[in-house]
Amino acid sequence: MVTLVSQENMVALVSRTGRHLQRYYMGRRQVVGCIPYRYKITTPTSSEEARELEVLVISSQKGKGMLFPKGGWELDESITEAASRETVEEAGVKGIIERQLGKWSFKSKTHDTYYDGYMYPLHVREQLDFWPEKKHRQRKWMSVEEAREVCQHWWMKEALDRFVSRLTSQQHDDQEEVGAC
Repeated sequence: MVTLVSQENMVALVSRTGRHLQRYYMGRRQVVGCIPYRYKITTPTSSEEARELEVLVISSQKGKGMLFPKGGWELDESITEAASRETVEEAGVKGIIERQLGKWSFKSKTHDTYYDGYMYPLHVREQLDFWPEKKHRQRKWMSVEEAREVCQHWWMKEALDRFVSRLTSQQHDDQEEVGAC
């Protein structure tokens, strides 16, 4: 039996390192990240299935708290390619990247420099058993409220709030469309 493996399904088991390809703009390091999410099917309370939103957080490499996957945006990739790569490297998930949540400027806790951070929702379609930073990070699915509680960065909490607000307004718009029929 012959098994064909496509390049798009392959995952390098090594994270990119170094900053020689790192993007900077006006002296600020450019970083991108994702809020990986899925819907957990819960016990139906009526004739419809109940769907509960879960987000995936990862441990910091330094072991101090939890956060969403993020990292440097490099010169040889688009912003969404960088977001997808960082999410695979750090959290071991793949999915569909959706419309950008925004841009935040913040000061690094470890370096005396400012960063620009861009965040995207990523609707998870695949969770990998092996990924580049598996030995260095823990990943955990949790509710939005739990994630907001444990996330160590204010700007990531703000991105999470924007994401939830977007989902809530989309659900409201969907309900209005159904009601108009």
